[in-house]
Amino acid sequence: MELHQVFVVALKELRDRLRNRWVLAVALVFTVFAFVIAYVGGAQQGALGLRSVEFTIASLVSLVIYLIPLIALLLGFDAIVGERERGSLELLLTLPITRLELLLGKYLGLAAALSLSTLVGFGLVAVLLAVQTGVAGLVPYLGFMFSSVLLGLAFLSLAVMLSVLASDRTRASGLAIALWFFFVLVFDLLLLGLLVGAGGAAGGDWFAYLLLLNPADVFRILNVFSLDDVRSLYGLSSIVPSALAKPWLMSLVMLGWIVAPLAIATWRFRP
Repeated sequence: MELHQVFVVALKELRDRLRNRWVLAVALVFTVFAFVIAYVGGAQQGALGLRSVEFTIASLVSLVIYLIPLIALLLGFDAIVGERERGSLELLLTLPITRLELLLGKYLGLAAALSLSTLVGFGLVAVLLAVQTGVAGLVPYLGFMFSSVLLGLAFLSLAVMLSVLASDRTRASGLAIALWFFFVLVFDLLLLGLLVGAGGAAGGDWFAYLLLLNPADVFRILNVFSLDDVRSLYGLSSIVPSALAKPWLMSLVMLGWIVAPLAIATWRFRP
C-alpha cells in the first residue's frame, strides 16, 4: 500500500468539503447548539449560564449522541456507491491505485472534515470554560471533545461500510437512516425491554457489557460513567461497574468500532 496515494485521495476529499463549505456549516451548527445547550442546561434548576465543566459535559452528551452519528452517516453513505453510480469508480481503479488505498483515502479525508468541524464547533464552549475555570480545569472537557471525534469516526466507518455493501445511493441512504434509528433510539429500548421482561433478575454485570454493542452507549459510558461528578448528576452510578468505566478501555472499544466496519468494507469492496 502506497501512503502517498492514500494521502492524495484524502486531501481531495477534504478539499471538496472545504470548498463546498460543508465543514463551516457543520461547525456552525455544532457551535450554536453546544453554546445554547451549555448555557441554558441549568434552566430546570433555576440557573442560566455556564456552570462546572462536569455539568457542561452532562448537558452536551445527549446533543452529541443524537447529532454527530446522523451527520457522520449522511457524510459517508455515498462515499463509494456514489462513485459507482456516477461511473467514476472503475475509472479511478484504472489508475495506479488499489481498492484499499482508495477506500482508506476517502475515509481519512471525510474523517478529517468531520473531526475538524467537531473540534471547531465545540471550541467556543472550551474557550468560555477556560475563561471561567482556567485551562487546568479543561481536561475533562478536552476528553469529551476527543471522545466526540471518536464517536463520529465510528459512525463514519459504519457509513463507509454501508456505502460499499449497498447497490445504489437510495438503499445506502435508507440503511444509514435505519442504522441511526437503531443505535440512537431503538437499541437502548430493546435492552430496557429485555431487562424489564426478565423482572430485573437478569440484569447482572452482563447488562453493562451489552452496552458495548452500541458505539453511542460506549460514548455515554466514556463521558457519563467515567467522571464521578457526572455519574452523580445522572444518578446511574450503579449500572456500569467501575471495572468497565475506564476511559482507556472505552477508547479501545471505540477504536474497535472504527476498525471493524472498515475491515468489512475492505473485504467486500468491489468495482
